[in-house]
Amino acid sequence: MELDLTGKTAVVTGAGRGIGLAVAEALTAEGVRVVGAARTITPELEKASVAAVSADLGTADGATALIDAALTELGGIDILVNNVGGGDADRLGLGGFLDVSDEQWRILFDLNLFSAVWATRAALPSLLERRGAIVNVSSINAHLPAAGPVGYSEAKAALSNLGKRLSEEFGPRGVRVNTVSPGVVGTPLWRDPSGFGAKLAESQGISHEQLLASIGEQFGIASGRISEPEEVAALIAFLVSPRAANIVGADYVIDGGTVKTA
Repeated sequence: MELDLTGKTAVVTGAGRGIGLAVAEALTAEGVRVVGAARTITPELEKASVAAVSADLGTADGATALIDAALTELGGIDILVNNVGGGDADRLGLGGFLDVSDEQWRILFDLNLFSAVWATRAALPSLLERRGAIVNVSSINAHLPAAGPVGYSEAKAALSNLGKRLSEEFGPRGVRVNTVSPGVVGTPLWRDPSGFGAKLAESQGISHEQLLASIGEQFGIASGRISEPEEVAALIAFLVSPRAANIVGADYVIDGGTVKTA
């Protein structure tokens, strides 16, 4: 399907790897001029973007500096994909509510909610002028709190709600805001031997390989497999395109059938 995105501009956060990198690559393939942001710039991101910006998006200054750099590079912003999220596995505990500190809550909310608040606030004047599109990458944890650090599901639920609020306020002014909520995706978060998946496996007393092999069963994934970053990116590319011109305020779950409720 031709998405009619040639010549558009985009900012993608958390674009160094995983879903963000796949989104940058998908948009670039559609003729979009992409500015990708990540804490660590990878060769893959440099190849997939017209500019790669190193930024700490868990801070207001980092998010604002990114948008300023993107406006300088692109001249204006048509598309904003707020993808950055998760958290540094080394700094997060997997204990219960009474076990975790305020610091963990702040880390997770800054990265998974406020990064989108800050980037959206800075980009909105240009998005309004160009009648652009925003996609926030949330998680099925917003609907179904599951395995993960305390604070993560809560931050993602707030992010999903933010998308609804923004769509109500700015949809009538021409800016479309939608949310994509992936289930388990084959990113370094799960597959990297030092990532969250490995830490979760250790907490369960099994090997990382055993965890990856059993994820379909553990999470009740109807399709029997996890999603791939390219599949999530294809959905996001469609949602920011003119082909989705009247999709506003929606939350698309892509999880192989993990969430069983409507």
